Amino acid sequence: MTAAAPVSVDDQLIELSRANATERLQRRDLTGLLAFGFSLVALGALFLPSHQHLDVVALVVCVLCYALAARVRFEFGGVFALPTQPVLVATWFLLPPRVLPLVVLAAMVLGEVPDLLRRRLPADRLALFPASCWFSVGPALVIWLFNVHTPRWSDAPVYVFALLAQFAFDYASVYIISRPITGLSPLGQLRAVAPAFANDALLTPLGLLVAFATEEHPLALLLVLPVLVMFATFAKERQRRIDNALELSAAYRGTAMLLGDVIEADDEYTGHHSRDVVELVVAVADGLGLDPRERQRAEFAALLHDVGKVKIPPEIINKPGALDDDEWELMRTHTILGETMLVQIGGLLGEVGHIVRSCHERWDGAGYPDGLAGEQIPLAARIVCACDAWSAMTTDRSYRKARSVEQALAELRASAGTHFDPRVVEALEAALTA
Repeated sequence: MTAAAPVSVDDQLIELSRANATERLQRRDLTGLLAFGFSLVALGALFLPSHQHLDVVALVVCVLCYALAARVRFEFGGVFALPTQPVLVATWFLLPPRVLPLVVLAAMVLGEVPDLLRRRLPADRLALFPASCWFSVGPALVIWLFNVHTPRWSDAPVYVFALLAQFAFDYASVYIISRPITGLSPLGQLRAVAPAFANDALLTPLGLLVAFATEEHPLALLLVLPVLVMFATFAKERQRRIDNALELSAAYRGTAMLLGDVIEADDEYTGHHSRDVVELVVAVADGLGLDPRERQRAEFAALLHDVGKVKIPPEIINKPGALDDDEWELMRTHTILGETMLVQIGGLLGEVGHIVRSCHERWDGAGYPDGLAGEQIPLAARIVCACDAWSAMTTDRSYRKARSVEQALAELRASAGTHFDPRVVEALEAALTA
């Protein structure tokens, strides 16, 4: 079997998030502790002193509007951005801060009732909701500490502080919940939630305007409903685009796997070699901090860097001894042949084709087919080149035995700055010794 086809980080997060959202609740100790801790904090907050009267009408309107807003979801990688921020900001002033966490929890649960009735959401997953409502604790705490009960532009620094507290509590809780699922680093998680945080930051001024409008008339909060309808329309359109993108990504994966099977069927060494190179390239790409798009191209290039060999005569591919000059000249055309094949497919694989063409270029310009040097060579191609050489050195061939790990590492170091990009060699060595 060919190696699993590469998947972009964003695609992985979306697929994991979607699958996780519809599964029955599994045992998660940290998530359970978060939920229990939130429950204690939310209930304990009710005993804090408050100088603000609880208006029942305002309470009902806030819960209803928040629940409706929570039904609208914009998908960003492994997280959902909800246009709840205008309602949340209005509740900072319409309700006593001490009840805010419980109000948010009640509204979130109410918003899931339609999915529960349609059996789209397992009922036991409601137990996770307290763990995901920690973001409400941050602004509630700030508003209570500064005793801010009416919206005033002079208190803008307090509102900024409240928003930052919301982000801090939200990031920490989301990271603890999603880490076992996504495996993201703290920085990776920050990148994943950044679009959702930006969404909340942009909607906060709207929330303040709503707060001024609802100060004397809580029912005015219902005026945000037309805006929510507009957001729902945008969310559905974005959902369709994501679905189409995932389908296209699956098609690319299927094509890459098919080509990989063709390579393996034609030459068993090349097939296994390509799979080994994919694993190394992924590790090096992560070590160098490649963005998701570039990482995906590098993965595909690693899987398909030898695809052009299917057009090289089998007697040359499988020759038991060393190739003569004419045979080497023909063999060197496999990168151009690979590029031609992939460019004909087009799209992402067409982009990968240009990388495949350069996978045998050298840092000092002595490679083929174009004699590129240094930064002229695509970074993904430089990564594949080094990982390809490592795999070749440490694999038995018909005409020689594999080198030891120590010998191969010594060769990599000696060739850094001539054959290979020194930075790539350093990252490859770090990945091999991790």
